[in-house]
Amino acid sequence: EENRLDFYCSSEDFESYWLSYFDLDTDYNAIKEQIFQCEPLLKESAAEADGIHILRQEPWEALCSFIISQNSNIPKIKRSVQLLCETFGNSAVGGGFTFPSPESLAKLTPEDLAPLRCGYRAPYIIDAAQKVALGEISFDFAKNAPLEQARTHLMQIKGVGKKVADCALLYGFERLDCFPVDRWIARAMEQFLPSGSAIVSHKYAGIAQLYIFYIMISDRF
Repeated sequence: EENRLDFYCSSEDFESYWLSYFDLDTDYNAIKEQIFQCEPLLKESAAEADGIHILRQEPWEALCSFIISQNSNIPKIKRSVQLLCETFGNSAVGGGFTFPSPESLAKLTPEDLAPLRCGYRAPYIIDAAQKVALGEISFDFAKNAPLEQARTHLMQIKGVGKKVADCALLYGFERLDCFPVDRWIARAMEQFLPSGSAIVSHKYAGIAQLYIFYIMISDRF
């Protein structure tokens, strides 16, 4: 409400989960100052996007969801993720379903995922689950390795290209140095930001990318 954010939970739940999940313990004002020093063109426009944070999502959920998201739209992605949880997850306390573990999905075949209607992505989901369950994909490595190595590591998964890997790294592995490029970001870089802008390799490039995306879809440029 206005500048106040209310959480309806115990202080223990807030401190142990929500504080971290919404990244409320990060000084975004200090980060923005560093971003603006690197790319001054973002300063005025990004003021409109004040308050945007990067959620600290669970790595497997983020990776699997971005695999599902390829060449799709938000309603279809939401429906596929919902069906994935309802069909293969467990009942959650308070209602709903948990996100299925890689170990549980690794036992399935692409045909088992037919209810999700995720088409050609079904083998990708199974391959990702199997590689994670077998330890061939290490979340610790993805989180801590140099960015290029972390990206290449995730791209071992069938169907995972640079964009999906970068999105998973930013939103699931806290890789704030990752700068995913979709059509909106590519258009922004072409139209409004100087060629070879250093912002793409900044240590907070991922946060800058969020501001750029918000600005583009809101026609703020």
